[in-house]
Amino acid sequence: MKDFEVKVLDENDYIFIKALNNLGMSKNAATTVAYLMNVDEASSREIEISTGLRQPEVSLAMRLMCNQSWVSIHSEKKPGKGRPMKIYSLAVPVDEIISYYEDRVYKESQATISAIKKLKAMSKQVSPIPSK
Repeated sequence: MKDFEVKVLDENDYIFIKALNNLGMSKNAATTVAYLMNVDEASSREIEISTGLRQPEVSLAMRLMCNQSWVSIHSEKKPGKGRPMKIYSLAVPVDEIISYYEDRVYKESQATISAIKKLKAMSKQVSPIPSK
């Protein structure tokens, strides 16, 4: 039997995950970001064990993060037979990921404010309903 040491998420990590989730990041991606920011690199299996996510959830989160170029991947051959393991690490600082969501939220709020102003302007152009 092998000894295997993994890090687990603590209370501050769960607060961080909740905050990212509130900004619009999926919970699974937020969980993987929180884990990867605490380690240099990790295999998908280590991420699964440490975060409590299932393999498909980790894969989807990694695909999202790869599409944004937030994570780097390299393969590592295991001793013996079998497929090489994918090893993941954050390719950008966490601040850059947060800035992405900050910009997104800002643009969405500006679009909402613009729509409200347009509605107000249109409502002033409509003639009032005559009272009886």
